[in-house]
Amino acid sequence: MVALSKPTLIQELFVNTLTTQIPVIDLSKADSKQLIVKACEDFGFFKVVNHGIPLKLIDKLESEAAKFFDSPESVKAQAGPPDPFGYGNKNIGRNGDVGWLEYLLLDVKRHSTHPQNLNFQCVVDDYVRAVKKMACEILEMMADELKIEARNVFSKLLMDEESDSVFRVNYYPPCPEVKENDGNGNLIGFGEHTDPQIISVLRSDNTSGLQISLKDASWLSVPPDSQSFFINVGDSLQTQAF
Repeated sequence: MVALSKPTLIQELFVNTLTTQIPVIDLSKADSKQLIVKACEDFGFFKVVNHGIPLKLIDKLESEAAKFFDSPESVKAQAGPPDPFGYGNKNIGRNGDVGWLEYLLLDVKRHSTHPQNLNFQCVVDDYVRAVKKMACEILEMMADELKIEARNVFSKLLMDEESDSVFRVNYYPPCPEVKENDGNGNLIGFGEHTDPQIISVLRSDNTSGLQISLKDASWLSVPPDSQSFFINVGDSLQTQAF
């Protein structure tokens, strides 16, 4: 998932920023396997650096996504409404959840769900291929460290032709000024949730906003880093391995 942010509203939550730091895993180091598993056990979340994904590819994806969201509504609407894939605006899913965001949800197996832009489609394909390779490397490191005999026990689920992997780009447009007692005090971008998948791979621009919940129920702000990736352990992996 990629997030492009221009927030003007900060969600009011209790945030622990003084004593806790997000684990940082250097994938080029020999101890990365141990550190990944420890981060999964302690946080369920970590940042990866030296991930091997070219920054040019990351920048191209962000540039093409920005062009899409800067397009007129009539153009973006051609890629929607989401069912479940496609362009969505404010409505999140089918349960009536609302957030201050626009998004593009793509089934990575079906090119027909991409916006009608060949260049965007090619960039997405290249980006997803590179991110999948990195994600498989991380999952296989987990399996090694957990002494699971089949090293690809997790990664094969990601690479399976019937995998339900999806690619999502979230865009957070400027939010109207929130006035006290105007009934909009609870406006947020994308609300509190867990991810049902094995893992989620996240990246954002250099705007803050992402937060994770810790074991003590406090919230930790994740410092933005556009050149790194963040890994969130999904519910499926949490129940199987940790």
